[in-house]
Amino acid sequence: MIPVRRFTARALPVDDQGRVLLLHGFDPARPDQPFWFTIGGAREDGETLQEAAARELFEEVGIRADAAHFAGPYGTSVTEFTWAEYAITQDQTFFAIRVGDDAVVSFEHMDHLEKDTITAYRWWSVAELESTEEIVYPEDLVAMLRKINSSSTGFA
Repeated sequence: MIPVRRFTARALPVDDQGRVLLLHGFDPARPDQPFWFTIGGAREDGETLQEAAARELFEEVGIRADAAHFAGPYGTSVTEFTWAEYAITQDQTFFAIRVGDDAVVSFEHMDHLEKDTITAYRWWSVAELESTEEIVYPEDLVAMLRKINSSSTGFA
């Protein structure tokens, strides 16, 4: 395994109904174990975490948003996992962005590896997240979504 340390911004797009947009995909080393996960990725040189969240939101699902409109952070954590041949230690910070119910999701701007390993998207409510038996990361997503939905600040 190749060790990697990443500092990531995770984007939590939330629609007018309080649902969060998640991606469905798999680790190429374990394609038979799919899971749902938040949009986001590593911060690039010179970027703020909010700028990284805005860039990743566009690259992964085609939704444009100004970095200044991201609220939070609603959570921070360090997680360790394997993906392909990498052993990743990831510092992650979660930001929310309000998007309208008319937000159009597109995989057009994903890189080749993302297109090969991300299979679907879905808008999830708190109730759906609480009742699903599917694997969803991060494990404390419901608590973050409740906090986002109860917040009256930080959203246009």
